[in-house]
Amino acid sequence: MGRLKGKVAVVTGAAMGIGRAIALRMSAEGAAVALLDTMVEPGCAVADQIAQGGDRALFVACDVSREAEIAAAIAHVVEVFGRLDILVNNAGVAGPDKPTHELTEAEWDRVQAINVKGVFLGVKHAVPHLRRAGGGSIINLSSIYGLVGAPDVPPYHASKGAVRLMTKTDALIYAPDRIRVNSIHPGFIWTPMVEGYLEGHGDVGEGRRLVDALHPLGHVGEPDDIAWGAVYLASDEAKFVTGSELVIDGGYTAR
Repeated sequence: MGRLKGKVAVVTGAAMGIGRAIALRMSAEGAAVALLDTMVEPGCAVADQIAQGGDRALFVACDVSREAEIAAAIAHVVEVFGRLDILVNNAGVAGPDKPTHELTEAEWDRVQAINVKGVFLGVKHAVPHLRRAGGGSIINLSSIYGLVGAPDVPPYHASKGAVRLMTKTDALIYAPDRIRVNSIHPGFIWTPMVEGYLEGHGDVGEGRRLVDALHPLGHVGEPDDIAWGAVYLASDEAKFVTGSELVIDGGYTAR
């Protein structure tokens, strides 16, 4: 308890799944948490859950692919909480599972707008506030598919590879400002995104058994597995960690 005491965190895509788990864990560790998402009802529910426990939380409706919205959201968080110490760029979509030659330009662009431009815009508008705070931590959610390839969802894989290299570039740019920038690379985590992917490919139960088997530990992960990694990277325990890839994948990429 208290690993993030006194810090203020913004978590994008925080209404459910990994983002929700990160927001809850960071709050439990003492941070004031702002949850950004386009899904208002579940996002407000998470913020209310945190507030009912006596901790500080704020929900802001925000589409991370729109610069005006992300700029206004971060400015509002700083106005309410007084500072910004942590940005978690978690918002993302999987996109269509089609071979590259069958994708439309609009399908490709939508994934890049959220998964890549959303990270860019989050960093752009968080950095001035992090500088004023004397430093901080930016955590970008990439994927195992930012490290290795697979014969499916090309826009998603491209986007997560981009996030990996954006992370390293920004780690070098902002190191003099004491702003640490790291990426997390989850394996398959049991979230609505993964469940929806399996639903689109047939029987969910059988799909889960097949996906479980892809991980040497024998099962998919849980959102909390990623949340604890984010807490570490946001905390002073990781004060000498920047430009790094935290792989939390049950051994998927060890082969």
